Amino acid sequence: MKVDSEELWIRRLLEVGRTLMTELDLAVVLDRVLQTAREITGARYAALGILNDERSELEQFLTSGVDEETRRAIGDPPRGRGVLGALIEHPRPLRLPDVGQHPSSYGFPAGHPVMHSFLGVPIMIRGQAWGNLYLTETAGGEFSEQDEEAATILADWAAIAIDNARVYETSERRRQELEKAFRGLEATRDVAVAIGGEISLEHVLELIVKRGRALVGARSLVIMLREGQELVVQASAGHVREMSGARLPIAGSTSGHVLEHRRPERITDVAARLRISPNEIGVPDAHTALLVPMVYRGEALGVLAAFDRGEGGSVFGEDEEQMLRTFAASAATAVAMAQSVQADRLRSSLAAADAERRHWARELHDETLQSLGGLRVLLSSALRREDLQRAQEAMREAVEHIEQEIENLRAIITELRPAALDELGLGTAIEALLDRHREQSGFHIDDELELPGPSAGAERLDEDLETAVYRLVQEALTNAAKHARADRVRVAVGESGGELLIEVQDDGTGFDPETVSRGFGLAGMQERVSLAGGTLSVESGERGTLVAARLPARRRESAGESTAQPESEQAAS
Repeated sequence: MKVDSEELWIRRLLEVGRTLMTELDLAVVLDRVLQTAREITGARYAALGILNDERSELEQFLTSGVDEETRRAIGDPPRGRGVLGALIEHPRPLRLPDVGQHPSSYGFPAGHPVMHSFLGVPIMIRGQAWGNLYLTETAGGEFSEQDEEAATILADWAAIAIDNARVYETSERRRQELEKAFRGLEATRDVAVAIGGEISLEHVLELIVKRGRALVGARSLVIMLREGQELVVQASAGHVREMSGARLPIAGSTSGHVLEHRRPERITDVAARLRISPNEIGVPDAHTALLVPMVYRGEALGVLAAFDRGEGGSVFGEDEEQMLRTFAASAATAVAMAQSVQADRLRSSLAAADAERRHWARELHDETLQSLGGLRVLLSSALRREDLQRAQEAMREAVEHIEQEIENLRAIITELRPAALDELGLGTAIEALLDRHREQSGFHIDDELELPGPSAGAERLDEDLETAVYRLVQEALTNAAKHARADRVRVAVGESGGELLIEVQDDGTGFDPETVSRGFGLAGMQERVSLAGGTLSVESGERGTLVAARLPARRRESAGESTAQPESEQAAS
């Protein structure tokens, strides 16, 4: 109903202005402008025409007062011809008693409501036309000057509110884009940290699927790496069944096509387009997918496959594709680096094993084989003699040689795998090792062993961990005996704060770890410590050498309690 009182009219416009200024949703602002315009002028119909970027015609046309059936009968919305075009060419208020009598009038299409009186005012934003407010069929027959003034003031309010809403919409969109970019950078950073930490390939893959899934809001994500002519499922996250090791051929599969052509693909119907059942890779009931290749230095390493965006399983858009593509590049680098580290560790392990074999081959050749050769000569000579007494002396001497070699072989066997380590534990085995070195090497050994013995009823350390600690101490003592020309050695092994701390320090001549590490077996020591999830440092100089290591103190599974993880594994989890 039209407002007659000027005071109420002004108060209503001020109220509308305050309301519009607080609204940041553009659609709500436009709807409120239409409703308010009809209310304060008494118009039966109202419309908002929004101009295109060139301001040459209407891009959108919003109406109020026209029901859906009438709108369908009218057909396509106007583009800004006739009277509407006149307001576009000359953006100033236009008030007509009968719109059909205007020279620019084209008339109305079939099904259009009858309209006579007309009021149009431009909506100007920052000095430029943004659109127009149209009003028709007022209850008073014609629109008055007061109606025109009210509509003009409302258009000014609308211009400010629309501009605010557009600025907010733009800033909100940028904020969302920044959030997406930040999530992408955060995920990439986590992968980069994983690379820097040299954690295992398994942990890198786990990190990739978890971060990648969160990045694009996928219900599940699977990573498949290339092995020959197949793709192999290596890790997955989300609503998936464990299918690690599942294989699918590159030839004839959509994932293989993405890999070979190095181009992402968005799939809106998994059942029709994926070419394989999603159950084969552990993703039941998947509907949509986003497949992105992982490429490192031109080589396609694998595919990231995300399924069903959000709980509703909606399709993945261009934004998700771009984010996952960027993330896949970092993921490919991480995988390549982890694979390289894994290969290096394997080569290092093989090299250490070969060095160990050469060491024991020399021991057997220089000691046992030489002694057996001498024994053979001695017995052969005794057989050729006719003097029984001298033959008996030769045989007694041979028996002494045999007894000596038995002791040598026992020592080698102990070096290879001491029985005390298996039967009595790490502390007892190290004590026996120190006693042998005191007797054989001749230097003084100070020991600081704070490991619980079997009598204390303590839980045994993990078997591989005990072996690693024993070998570390053994190798360090061997180096001190053979190379350092040391007089005194300190050996400290203890447990503190969930870690094993090992130190072997001598007062020998020292060496340069960078140039002679191969001969001193440091590669093997480093490999053992690394595989145990620990750290190793070697400091050597004129005052001697210090070998120090820290290893996580894992207990044997049979103890019934959870096994402590290495720090690198805890970080990845």
